[in-house]
Amino acid sequence: MIRSTTPDDIPALIALAEATGLFPSHETEELTQMLVEYFGSETKSPDFWLTDDDDGPMGVAYVAPERMTQGTWNLYLLAIRPDRQRQGRGAALLAQVEQMLAERGERLLLVETSGLESFEYVRAFYRKSGYDEEARIREFYKADDDKIIFRKTLTAQGK
Repeated sequence: MIRSTTPDDIPALIALAEATGLFPSHETEELTQMLVEYFGSETKSPDFWLTDDDDGPMGVAYVAPERMTQGTWNLYLLAIRPDRQRQGRGAALLAQVEQMLAERGERLLLVETSGLESFEYVRAFYRKSGYDEEARIREFYKADDDKIIFRKTLTAQGK
């Protein structure tokens, strides 16, 4: 079941992010802060968090609009618990994000990831999901670690 994330999900989602091994500890601290701020904000922000729930969070996605654009969004986080990967959960969560954005009339979804060989499975996932490699910024994250940006059109006609 894919649903909106709630404040009660925060500890499980942080544990999930740590379990994937894709996020260093300082990034999970940032993730915690982002979730706390998101739920503590009195103003309704356009970004959203979704959780794949199967008797507890198994996956999470976070998307937000790109500032100073019309209809361009960024997928900042898509993570599935390691013991639940390769079951279609990531694809289902991504499809739900895309559907929600398309129904709102949004135009583009961007995803960035590392160019390291160990991230090839991530890049293959996005290619299989219909994303095209749009840009590469060499040595963005650190020496020999490029930033690769993927892009997918969400609607036939943008607003």
